[in-house]
Amino acid sequence: MSIELDHLDKLAASAFDGYLVRKDLVRKYSRQYPVPTYVVEFLLGRYCASVDENEINEGLQIVEKQLKDRTVRTGEEELFKARAKETGSVKLIDIVRTRLDAKNDCYLAELPSLALKDVRIGDQMVRDNERMLTDGFYAEVTLSYDGVIAQQSGGRPFKIDGLRPIQMSKSDALDVLTKARQTFSASEWIDFLLRSIGLEPSALTDRAKKVVLLRMVPFVERNYNMVELGPRGTGKSHLFQQISPYSHLISGGKATVAKMFVNNASGQRGLVCQYDVVCFDEVSGISFDQKDGVNIMKGYMASGQFSRGKENIRADGSLVMVGNLDVDVEQQQRVGHLLSPLPPEMRNDTAFMDRLHSYVPGWDFPKLNPTEHVTDHFGLVSDFLSECWDKLRVGNRVSVMQSRVHLGGALSGRDIEAVNKTVSGLAKLLFPDPAMPVSDEDLEWMVRLGLEARRRVKEQQRRVFKSEFRNTHFSYILGPEGVEQFVSTPEQHSDEAIETDPLPPGQVWGASMGSSETGAGLYRIEVTCGPGSGVKILNQPTPPAFRESVRVGEQNLYTRSKELVGDRDPREEEFSIQMRAMDSDKAGAGVGLPVLVALCGALLSRNTRGGTVVVGALNLGGSVELIPNAVRIVELAIDKQAQTILMPVAVRRQLNDLPDELWTKINIEFYKDSADAVFKALVE
Repeated sequence: MSIELDHLDKLAASAFDGYLVRKDLVRKYSRQYPVPTYVVEFLLGRYCASVDENEINEGLQIVEKQLKDRTVRTGEEELFKARAKETGSVKLIDIVRTRLDAKNDCYLAELPSLALKDVRIGDQMVRDNERMLTDGFYAEVTLSYDGVIAQQSGGRPFKIDGLRPIQMSKSDALDVLTKARQTFSASEWIDFLLRSIGLEPSALTDRAKKVVLLRMVPFVERNYNMVELGPRGTGKSHLFQQISPYSHLISGGKATVAKMFVNNASGQRGLVCQYDVVCFDEVSGISFDQKDGVNIMKGYMASGQFSRGKENIRADGSLVMVGNLDVDVEQQQRVGHLLSPLPPEMRNDTAFMDRLHSYVPGWDFPKLNPTEHVTDHFGLVSDFLSECWDKLRVGNRVSVMQSRVHLGGALSGRDIEAVNKTVSGLAKLLFPDPAMPVSDEDLEWMVRLGLEARRRVKEQQRRVFKSEFRNTHFSYILGPEGVEQFVSTPEQHSDEAIETDPLPPGQVWGASMGSSETGAGLYRIEVTCGPGSGVKILNQPTPPAFRESVRVGEQNLYTRSKELVGDRDPREEEFSIQMRAMDSDKAGAGVGLPVLVALCGALLSRNTRGGTVVVGALNLGGSVELIPNAVRIVELAIDKQAQTILMPVAVRRQLNDLPDELWTKINIEFYKDSADAVFKALVE
């Protein structure tokens, strides 16, 4: 059962003696017994927190015996009850929930694995462990049986005599963590964190690692609201269900206001008061029992408070929503927006979206392969790690950005708060000791990740309500003399930025207004010419709208050839044209003018101006048609890092709505007609 220790194992063993566990052992026992991973790790951490094989083997025997003797498998319920009757008491590991029996002025406990709902329990035990009044928690339970009470009418013979919550409540846990962290580099620590939750970092890309780090942020940051949507089988809910006793997973069904926030009848506080993280699994199937349930949630997400009558109740629980995208990201953006899978009462509510601090790109994490992505190496005992995370929730680390990072003017107050929270959470995870220095390199990728995660939310808001959330050009400046850097969302835009060097003859960047579903889109149009006649479209199948754009451009070239290309006869040339769509809009509608520029450039062997986007829809008569959404097209060009956009002069009035800060980010040139556009687009 031994494994070959690598550098990270040896480093961890020297730094965290007594707090490590072999993750392959965890998987072995968690699959065998009906308990979460952190319960198994609690026992393994107690008896097997060592790198010595003999000590591990001795501890494994104890753990295996306890799991075998104290966990209740299906069909063994009566066996445990009988043991309690025969011997007077029995020890088991189970979830303990309690409720108040007002008629008899006492508390009654529920043990689900034994199907017992009327177990006596002492008042003080309930007061010391209030979480058992909500959805309960796993504990080591000593259950006794009183035969005398069993003889009484309505008697309740079972009683909980002893209870030990399954969590490591060590007051110095965080001190141990911060001291040990100093022996790791930042990259080593990230890899070790991943191993501590059961993942093998060597099998993951840097992008996938960042997805996992974002998943961890709600555990260390109070009132952090996060959503993650992505393909099935990527482990989105695993972290929130298996790793920490401070987290609670709600799987489908109704999310009652009483359960989530407060029970008005009893005054009992809900899940957001009892847990650090409340996660909605399969969020598309979640619904609220009251019409104002979402409004109460929105109020809580914004302020961390909710009302009960005249009383305002404060809670720290972070809200996480995870779910599946049934189609790929590109298709999802084509048919709607990336928050469409949310329940109907949330999916198009921009006020709800505005309260989300981050949107984690679940599609950037691979489908989990047990032979590849799970680790067999050492990691921190989950109870110890979750205890440290719980303690890290106190305070924030926004100070790490002060005087070093300046966020751009496009960010609203809520945007800044969201980015601050994300960076603060990442800083706590990577640098648990506030005194540890954070390098510019580490700070920059944390800031970029925070900006990207928040911008992904804003992009969906813009798709729902374009006029209010127009400006999503998030940027930052690092250092006193730093250059302003813009941060985009990779799935929203092509990796290909518009280059500043002149393009070869026949190549043009063009923009189309697109449809209401897709929005504006960027195209790269490429034309070559040779002996022959006519125009051949290489895109197969050819989108009908693009075919029309090519037909209009071709006819304008023929009818105005003298004006456009001088003595060259375009009818004696064969043109081959190809369109590359860079966004979700693939139709190629309204790009007649960019096509005409490409045809002329190819025929004249003249380069196209670098960094330039050409905009314009032509008709057969040669007139330039009206552009209905000129502002959005300019914003798109800025997103793509264009330096110049060439537009018809008729859109000037529309551009009065362009925000002032965007006028300085791009040069807008106007043309009076198609010939003027061709001459301005081509290099002389």
